[in-house]
This record gives sequence, C-alpha cells and structure tokens, in this order.
Amino acid sequence: EVQLVESGGGSVQAGGSLRLSCAASGATFSSNCMGWARQAPGKQREGVAAIYFRNRGTSYAHSVKGRFTISLDSGQNTVYLQMNSLKPEDTAMYYCAADCGGVLGDFGAWGQGTQVTVSS
Repeated sequence: EVQLVESGGGSVQAGGSLRLSCAASGATFSSNCMGWARQAPGKQREGVAAIYFRNRGTSYAHSVKGRFTISLDSGQNTVYLQMNSLKPEDTAMYYCAADCGGVLGDFGAWGQGTQVTVSS
C-alpha cells in the first residue's frame, strides 16, 4: 500500500501561483502513476493531472491545461503540481493520488488533501 502526503497549499490572489508537493512512501513500486484531483465545495471530485512512471507521459484536465504542470522526482518519490495563472474557480481541496485507472481521476490511492484558495 502506498502512502501519500501533500504539502504546499494556501491562499493566493487570482493570477498568482502555487506549487503543491506530494511525497509517496510504502509500496510505490507497485503503482503505475501519480496525480492530482480536486474537490470544490458542493462539487464532485475531478481529476486534474497525472504523470505515468513508464514513459513520463502526462494528462491534464481541460480546465487546467496550459496553466498547471505536473512533474515527478522519481529519486525522491515526489510529485509536484505547479499551478500558474490561478483563478477563483481553482479553489478546492487538492488531493494527491496514485494507482491510475483508465480515466483521469480514476485513482486507487489517495492522500489527505491540501486546501487551495484563490481570491479575486
């Protein structure tokens, strides 16, 4: 079983940037990818981005493409989400995730979450 611990959330004004980090431990060798999902109040959780270990391929939600970048430090078992040009609609609890399924957001392991708040 893989354990995931997020950090880096916080509050920022619209147009600003934040970088989220997620450290993985445990059975990381058994996972095929890591990624991020988010859930805003009153909304369903949605996949944001994923990066695949085998070929470093990435996948992004349409709403964040061009603004968010996911990256992986495999030596540290850490995945990052660089978020630029943040918008108020990006406000949500962001969850680190692993064990990807066939659709972005279909993850088998989850962290506890870190809050991101973007003010206008």
